Amino acid sequence: QVQLVESGGGLVQAGGSLRLSCAASGRTPSYYAMGWFRQAPGKEREFVAVISWSTTYTRYADSVKSRFTISRDNAKNTVCLQMNSLKPEDTAVYYCAVHYGLGASAARNDYNYWGQGTQVTVSS
Repeated sequence: QVQLVESGGGLVQAGGSLRLSCAASGRTPSYYAMGWFRQAPGKEREFVAVISWSTTYTRYADSVKSRFTISRDNAKNTVCLQMNSLKPEDTAVYYCAVHYGLGASAARNDYNYWGQGTQVTVSS
C-alpha cells in the first residue's frame, strides 16, 4: 500500500499563488508517476497535471497551462504543484495520485493510489 498526504491548500484571492505538496510513503513502487486532480462541487474529478518518474514528461490540463507547474523530488518521494494567477474557477479539492510505471497518464482510471485531498478556495 502507498499512502499519500497532501498539504498546502487554503484560501487565496484571485491572482494569488499557492503551493501544494504531496508526500508518498509505504510500499512505493520502483517507478511511478505522480499527478494532481481536482474536483469542484457538483463536478467530476478532473485531471490537472502529471509528472513522470524521470521528470522527462509533464502534462497539464489546458485550463492550467502556463499558470501551474508540477515538480517532484524522488529522494523525498514528494510532488509539488505551484499554482500562480489563481482564478475562482480553480476552487476545488485537489487530490494527489500515483500510477505505476514510467509514463505520465492524464486518465483518472490509470491511477492506483489517491490522497485524501486538500481544499483550495480562490475568492474573487
